[in-house]
Amino acid sequence: MADYRIGHGYDIHPIKPGRPLVLGGVTFDTDFGLDGHSDADVMTHALCDALLGAAGLPDIGHFFPDTNPGFKNIDSQILLKRVIEELHHRGFTVGNVDLSVIAEKPRLINRLGEMKTVLARSMGISSENIGIKATTNEGLDDLGRGLGIAAHAVALIEKIKP
Repeated sequence: MADYRIGHGYDIHPIKPGRPLVLGGVTFDTDFGLDGHSDADVMTHALCDALLGAAGLPDIGHFFPDTNPGFKNIDSQILLKRVIEELHHRGFTVGNVDLSVIAEKPRLINRLGEMKTVLARSMGISSENIGIKATTNEGLDDLGRGLGIAAHAVALIEKIKP
């Protein structure tokens, strides 16, 4: 019998003017980005946490602390690839992942396919095994006022038996 595991991840970052906006490994042409130690890609960070959680491992901050200058402005796809390496080292493979991003701006729908392609490449899986939805917070709270962007992710991984 297969050993399947499910993990959930969540991340949120405030808007920061003058910084590149990266979501799901894709850079958007905006006059703002997200504040954070790395590239602040909330989608990829939530995905990393979902994968790590499914394996029963600590969160992304444990593996890539914001106190380490080596991770300053790092491309989060590098972090995702390292998470995948850690899972493979422990005998896990990724089944599928599903992400929801909550952003008032920019409009994301036309870039979802590109995000799936980038994330699939970083994880070494088919883009058909990735779901991504974009939504808004309908004007409610700080996310709804466009002061930040958040993401949720779930991941299914499988322990490969020798």
